[in-house]
Amino acid sequence: MACGEVPPIWLIAALRDPDYIKHAYNANFEWLCLSKWYGLLPPEQWRCTLFHGLYAGFPRSLQATGAAMGLAEDKQKLTVGKSLITYFCKPCKPTAKNGGRTRNLPKHDPEKWGLFKTYNAQDVVAEMEIERLLSKIPVPPWLQQQWVTNLKVNYRGVALDSDLVAGALNIMAEEQAALMDEAQKLTGLENPNSIAQVTAWINRIQPPDDQIPGLTKEIVADWLQRDGLHPAVRRMLEIRQELGKTSTKKYDKMAATVCKDGRVHGMMQFYKANRSGRWAGELVQLQNLPRTYLDFDSIGDIRQLVKQDQRDALTMLYGSVSDTLSQLIRTALVAGPGHVLIDADFSAIEARVISWVAQEQWRLEVFRTHGKIYEASASQMFGVPIDRIKKGNPEYALRQRGKVAELALGYGGGVMAMRRMDTGHQLDDVSDEEMQGIVNRWRETNRRIQGLWYDLENAAIDVIENGGSRATHGLILAREFNPDLQMSFLTILLPSGRKSYYVEPRITQNRWGQKAICYYGLNQETKKWMEIETYGGKLTENVIQSIARDCLGFVIDKLEAKGFPIVFHIHDEVVIDIQPWASPEAMLKAVTDIMSEPIPWAPGLPLNADGWVGTFFRKD
Repeated sequence: MACGEVPPIWLIAALRDPDYIKHAYNANFEWLCLSKWYGLLPPEQWRCTLFHGLYAGFPRSLQATGAAMGLAEDKQKLTVGKSLITYFCKPCKPTAKNGGRTRNLPKHDPEKWGLFKTYNAQDVVAEMEIERLLSKIPVPPWLQQQWVTNLKVNYRGVALDSDLVAGALNIMAEEQAALMDEAQKLTGLENPNSIAQVTAWINRIQPPDDQIPGLTKEIVADWLQRDGLHPAVRRMLEIRQELGKTSTKKYDKMAATVCKDGRVHGMMQFYKANRSGRWAGELVQLQNLPRTYLDFDSIGDIRQLVKQDQRDALTMLYGSVSDTLSQLIRTALVAGPGHVLIDADFSAIEARVISWVAQEQWRLEVFRTHGKIYEASASQMFGVPIDRIKKGNPEYALRQRGKVAELALGYGGGVMAMRRMDTGHQLDDVSDEEMQGIVNRWRETNRRIQGLWYDLENAAIDVIENGGSRATHGLILAREFNPDLQMSFLTILLPSGRKSYYVEPRITQNRWGQKAICYYGLNQETKKWMEIETYGGKLTENVIQSIARDCLGFVIDKLEAKGFPIVFHIHDEVVIDIQPWASPEAMLKAVTDIMSEPIPWAPGLPLNADGWVGTFFRKD
């Protein structure tokens, strides 16, 4: 080891000794680094204090968690660490002054190294204090096992089609160069990528009373919808739109993160969302991959064109190169050699869970039979026989209203939520008054779900104001006090047996003068730890997404135990990389049957799953 520092023999031995439980903040990092050095370590012997803090409702970072818990200054993380981590833990630029080295070692700056050791030692002090304070908030054993499974999934990784990625990057570079060249010839500007220069150029061409205010994505899209736009301005805005496509940057991320084994590892963040406990993406960010609308039968040929760097052929056959490459991003994730991918996802999992929790019987019957919730919802709202809502009939237009209503209104949303969820703009001709009528019909049709919002809100207010616990809809809400932290929590005990935690809850007044629930959490926009207001609809969303998440976690462990190795998953979808052992139909059925089996802690919850088998990832 550097500077003669060698870990004691007992510590090395303890890394594999089951009598020693290893704790660390973001323990997957320590586990992976030590496994790389000492050989694969038993993941079951590790505990993650970061995950423990998230489970209890605290933020991710060690510094923010310490501050949120009000740790004494001598127990908090030092703030000087970022520059030291950059100096010792990241490659450095080789220069004549540093002798052309690409790494800074302890011998290169002993004084900084001493400070770095002090910083790390203080980190351990902060981590130990946080774990001590969290000790009375136990993580359920089965949830801890899911953390272990996540560790294994990340270690397994997913194979990457590096030829496709390389071809896409080459074509995109050619496309961007061609677009920049065209933009320079069109405008005469020195830098047609400059917002200020392009805006000024457009406004010199446009009439004085019709000036473009900027070049945001929304403004460019809006202006391209105009009639009578100057041809040069239109083409420049089209070029701007093409150059502004950011989704293909994921190819850069793939190229940067693929390992020597041809796989990308570590893409799943465990328990990223405090209340729901859902996973989130890391590195390539699988949760926001673009959809694939290309004809499935043609995708194989299109992928070959990309691998062969055939930009002209792509342009001629498919138009927008950027859009085509964007749609192919998913397909860069592939099965390992001689393997196939099995992709399966729960059907309408949140709609099923909210129906089960609220005991909305007509919906449960739909899910136990044909499963066509959009058609059934439209049928209920508009009094039209469901068999009339099918393609070819004028009543089929009602399906879109039922679909948008189902996606937008389950958690208390209204007209604005309907507008946001109508991504295809198929309801643009529906007035706000008519839209409010749809909202009212949906709520009238789903009175038990509407009652769930109010019951949860009233139960939460009751326990926050009066203490104790209150049961509703198979959930138990309680006000709990932690004497070590000197903090109180609103907790919701879920059917799975885990709890959702809301830190330091209190009742205030909202802008309408009614009681409102507040708690401390991470603001998703500012990323600051602050007081957040919530309400019955939002509590319902937290609960439903939590239960849906627990269904997925239960199924992941079950699939793993049955010999189906998962390489990643997204919300309600699992992707398995496996050697073929039967027909594609038989393999898919084996997986969907497991996913559709009753869950012991959710009796009566009707589950169903569907999917596909192939050699590259896609979205049907």
